[in-house]
Amino acid sequence: MALKDIIDSLTQKNESPSITISYNTYKTFPDREKNAINLKNLTKEAENRVIEEFGKRESEEILEKIAELPERLEDVQLMDSLHIFISKDTDEIVPSPWPVDTEGVFIDDNFAVKPLIKALNRSKEYMILSLAQGGAHLYQALNDSIEKEITNDDFPFDANPLEVSGSDTKKIENRLKEYFNQIDKATVAVHNSNDLDVVVICTEPNYAMLMEVADIPKMYIGHDNKNYDASEADNMAKQAFESIKEIQKEERGVAIGELKQAVSSGQVLTDLQDIYQAAIDGRGDLLIVNQDFEQPVKMTSDRTFDLAEDSKEPGVVDDIVSTIAWEVLSKGGRSFFTAQEELEELGKIALKVRY
Repeated sequence: MALKDIIDSLTQKNESPSITISYNTYKTFPDREKNAINLKNLTKEAENRVIEEFGKRESEEILEKIAELPERLEDVQLMDSLHIFISKDTDEIVPSPWPVDTEGVFIDDNFAVKPLIKALNRSKEYMILSLAQGGAHLYQALNDSIEKEITNDDFPFDANPLEVSGSDTKKIENRLKEYFNQIDKATVAVHNSNDLDVVVICTEPNYAMLMEVADIPKMYIGHDNKNYDASEADNMAKQAFESIKEIQKEERGVAIGELKQAVSSGQVLTDLQDIYQAAIDGRGDLLIVNQDFEQPVKMTSDRTFDLAEDSKEPGVVDDIVSTIAWEVLSKGGRSFFTAQEELEELGKIALKVRY
C-alpha cells in the first residue's frame, strides 16, 4: 500500500486507545544492536501506560499485539525509522527512509502520523535512466535506494545496433539520435503507466542528444554526467537522489515565495486555531511548517482547542500540526516541512488559503 493510502487509512481511525510507537532504526553493525534494546524499552513503556490508563483486563487484546512485536519485526526490512500503529482493530508497521525527530510512545484517540506525513513530504519515488551508446537500463527508485530494475519488452536496451563509426559525422549523429529516440519512447511508455519522473545518468553530450529527441522533456527532471556500470545501481541511486534533494529544496523555496506574495492579499493565516479551522473546512492551499514545530492541544469543541504543555496527558492531541498537515493534503492542498530561513519572518507555521 502506498504511504499516502496508509496515512489516509490511519487518520480515518478514531479508537481509544490508539498506540503509536516511533523510533529510529539502524541497518548496519554495531548500531543495529540498538534496535532490539529500543524496541524492548518502548514496548515496556507502552504496556505500562496502557495498563495504567485503561486496565489490564480491558486491554488484553492490545497488550497481546504489543507483546508479539519483537517476533513480527524479525521479517521487516528496516530503513531509518520505524512506526508502529496498534489499536483493537488496527495493526500496522511502517518503515520510513527518514529518521524521526521525536522518538517515543504516543497514546491517544488517534494515531500520531506526523512522521509519516513528513516522510511523504520528503520522499520521492522516481525512475533512473542509465543511458549510454552501449545500452540503457531503467530503474525505479525511492530516495537514495533502488526498488527494482524495470524489465519489459524494451528494457534493458542492448548496445546501439546501428553503425556509428566512419567519417560521416552527420550520419553518425542521426543514428545515435535514432537509437536515443527509441530509448526515449520506451521510457515515455513506462512513465505513462506509473507517472514517475526520470533522472538521467549519462555523459553531457548524450544527455543533450536525448533532450533533442525527447517526446516529454519535462519528465526528465535531473541529470548526472557520470557513467556507472549496471552493477553499481546503488551508487547510481545515491547520486541521483542528490539531484532530487536539490529539486525539493528549490520547490520549498518557490513555495515560501508564493506564500510571502499572498500575504499582501490577506490570503495567509498564521494563528494556529485559524489555520486549523481553515484546514478542516478545505480552504488550505499551501501549508508551510518549521520542521521542528509541534504543538499538543486539548480540544474544546470540533473546531477549537486550548494549547497544552504535556503531550502525554490523557485527552490531549499530541500534535495538532500533523492533523492540520493531513487535512490540507487530503483536501488537495500542499504541505511542506522546512528548516529554510526564509520562513522565519512568517513564524513557525503559515497557511495560504484558497478563499
